[in-house]
Amino acid sequence: MENPLRYFLLHKPYDMVSQFVSTHKVRLLGDIDFDFPEGTHAIGRLDKDSEGLLLLTTDKRITRLLFQGKQPHTRTYLVQVKRIVSEETVQLLSNGVAISAPFDQQVMTQPCVVRLLKESPEVSEPLVPLHPKVLNSWLEISLTEGKFHQVRKMVGVVKHPCVRLIRTSIEDIHLGNLKPGGVREVSQEYFFSHLHL
Repeated sequence: MENPLRYFLLHKPYDMVSQFVSTHKVRLLGDIDFDFPEGTHAIGRLDKDSEGLLLLTTDKRITRLLFQGKQPHTRTYLVQVKRIVSEETVQLLSNGVAISAPFDQQVMTQPCVVRLLKESPEVSEPLVPLHPKVLNSWLEISLTEGKFHQVRKMVGVVKHPCVRLIRTSIEDIHLGNLKPGGVREVSQEYFFSHLHL
């Protein structure tokens, strides 16, 4: 009898790559204190310095369904940036900005939803704390594209360097109260229905 397909939500910690194998000396998903079954792989990625929701599965169809289908899928991020962000800058980011792409290209980001948060969100303690005297703001950015380290480049272009980037949701799958390094296994039905696949 074949092993059933399995589906996991992970809160990827800061300073860890989104893969199980690497030729470089880096923290890997295999360092998480969880016994993932053979064949588990990450769907999409978060770069080493980003945190938050990462989906893992033994189901090889998911990457194609999620990223190559006709229906775009919304991803939401909490973004801490240096300096105080104005409402004009929020509007600029919402409308789309030009960011760098491979081969010295520039691409315009698609319109997206950007909110300036009035208060700091309740998030885990950062591995690298920001100096208390550094002025900063938190944004919530929801978009359906995410190429070329897009969120970091978007805030960088408007002169607000990214300090912290936390993915909080993909479609209707939310990070919730998962702590960094925490894993939650979900059913196939939950996974497909909440991702709208």
